[in-house]
Amino acid sequence: MKKTILTTWLFLFAVLLFAQTTDYAPSPKNLAAREWFTDAKFGLFIHWGPFSIPGEGEWVMNNRNITVKNYTRLEKFFNPIDFDAQKWVGLAKSAGMKYITLITRHHDGFSMWDTKYSDFNIMHTPYRRDIVRQMADECHKQGVKLFLYYSLLDWRRDDYSYWTGRTGKGTGRTVHGRWEDYIQFMKNQLTELLTNYGPIGGIWFDGYWDQMEEESKNRKENDTRVDWHIAELYALIHQLQPQCLIGNNHHMTPLPGEDFQMFEQDVPGENTGGLSFQKISTLPLETCATINNSWGFNLTDTSYKTPAQMVALLVKSAGNSGNLLLNIGPMPNGEIQPEFVSNLHWMGQWLHTYGESIYNSRGGYIRPQKWGCLTTKKGKIFVHILQPNAGAIRLEQFPDKKITRAYLLKTGAPVEVSLTDGIATIPAQSPTAEDPDVVVVLEVM
Repeated sequence: MKKTILTTWLFLFAVLLFAQTTDYAPSPKNLAAREWFTDAKFGLFIHWGPFSIPGEGEWVMNNRNITVKNYTRLEKFFNPIDFDAQKWVGLAKSAGMKYITLITRHHDGFSMWDTKYSDFNIMHTPYRRDIVRQMADECHKQGVKLFLYYSLLDWRRDDYSYWTGRTGKGTGRTVHGRWEDYIQFMKNQLTELLTNYGPIGGIWFDGYWDQMEEESKNRKENDTRVDWHIAELYALIHQLQPQCLIGNNHHMTPLPGEDFQMFEQDVPGENTGGLSFQKISTLPLETCATINNSWGFNLTDTSYKTPAQMVALLVKSAGNSGNLLLNIGPMPNGEIQPEFVSNLHWMGQWLHTYGESIYNSRGGYIRPQKWGCLTTKKGKIFVHILQPNAGAIRLEQFPDKKITRAYLLKTGAPVEVSLTDGIATIPAQSPTAEDPDVVVVLEVM
């Protein structure tokens, strides 16, 4: 008993110490996990829960101003009898993905595991089986790392500071609970997730932005309406599992204690969707993107990305030394719709041919360009030509003195590349809809 009390006090002291400093020194295990993450390059994002039932995406509770009382009724309809963790993880592997980021609790407050700290969870549905348990066991079995998405925002709880938040105004809450109780609730749930489900690759936070001013390029960094106790949350995670990486989808410069930086619906350095105006940091990077235009299951969204669009996201992410986290929104019954399956199979076949230029690579000496980008490994530069009719590619200020060999990655056919006055010139190539990335390999010294 005395040993347990001493351990508890030491842990609390460590948390308080972390909270009082702005410096974060990642452990050797954490640094090794960052290296693995940067090598992995490709992951599967899964948005799924009771919000899938209406078929209008994961924001349906907010968008339709569904009250807590009425939304709770979805719990009785969520019975995913066709969910098969083995098939889901196997699909990710066949697509060439190295990790899975699973929704454990979204903004609607529903927990996908057997939690002691909320009655609104999977064990109170007709299904009555722990989804996180099944996915964790299968990921460990098949050698795929499991990351856990966890919402900081909650449209359901009274102790969440909804009166200062930007969303969830129409859910019928009138009681202003204690914010400190909400923070403790999150600590309790995170402790469950990081104690009962084996090694976890990372925690993917979302919802921080709910307590910030409307997102814009002129927004002040770290300007929040509440104290998120972020340092305490991060210290808890790193204490429980030092290798566990932390990312936070706040669209800002990374905060102390974070281990990777994500960009939503855009590769780092681009902002076509208006959500990724943050500067690129020195942390490992990740692009999260949807296959259609929805994160959660949407009956009417048939705007599926083409193979060329998916490849461009993956390749340009890798050209920034980053990853692509590609999302699916399974149907309420647990089945993954065939359009997602076929797209993931296509990506797996593409990586079977071109994976050498993606996995374990780093970005080139220049950032991704309109025509494409570079990825590199020791002694090799992979030139990814994505733009049809781009003409000859000129790589100015070429970093190596000699190109010993140049060839197409797909066929091995030689390519006539010149290197003159520090400019490498690659003759025009012809990417197509069926083969959207012509990869020219330059062996250098």
